[in-house]
Amino acid sequence: MKTKRVLVFFLSLMVGMVVLALAFSDQLNELFDSPALYRHVRFVHIAAATLFFANAVVGILWERRSLASGRPAVIVHTYDTVTWLDARFSSPMIVVSIVAGIMLSVMLGDMWQIGWLSSAFLLFVFSGVVWVGSDIPTQYKIKRHIAGVDADAQALPPELTRLLTLRLWISTAGVLPLVAVFVLMVYKPEITPVGQWFR
Repeated sequence: MKTKRVLVFFLSLMVGMVVLALAFSDQLNELFDSPALYRHVRFVHIAAATLFFANAVVGILWERRSLASGRPAVIVHTYDTVTWLDARFSSPMIVVSIVAGIMLSVMLGDMWQIGWLSSAFLLFVFSGVVWVGSDIPTQYKIKRHIAGVDADAQALPPELTRLLTLRLWISTAGVLPLVAVFVLMVYKPEITPVGQWFR
């Protein structure tokens, strides 16, 4: 229940920041005209995105290794730790990277007219949709099953094993677009902007 409250808090914070940005757009534009601010925001964005991505990848590898061990105590401990990190570490990094990324896009110009930037944003949103739409509901199902696992059990229930394996695939599907986001951020290729896709 505590994890759910943390996630709801960060999602609410994101919505609140978007509303504030819409309400005070003139003040934000004035702030974004500061050249010194660009470097600081870029550093924060790169650090937050890298930490979020690294935590996601390490979490996937750690869960895969624990499942391969076949030891219920190890699997349960690993899952508990990874979900704890998701709620208390990944969620803030997501919020910071999105806010800093939007700030950078405003400083660069119209995001939808910059090919690499608009494509990276869509891929990031897609990753978030996978996480919110698939991973979070799967985590709640897993939590219900884990609560009933005996500490001395020799094997996990088959349904729990199936859900843990499914979560690994969902996590991988959410992380793969982020690899493409990093490629786009670093190499900034000349590609058709999203704003021109349907013209």
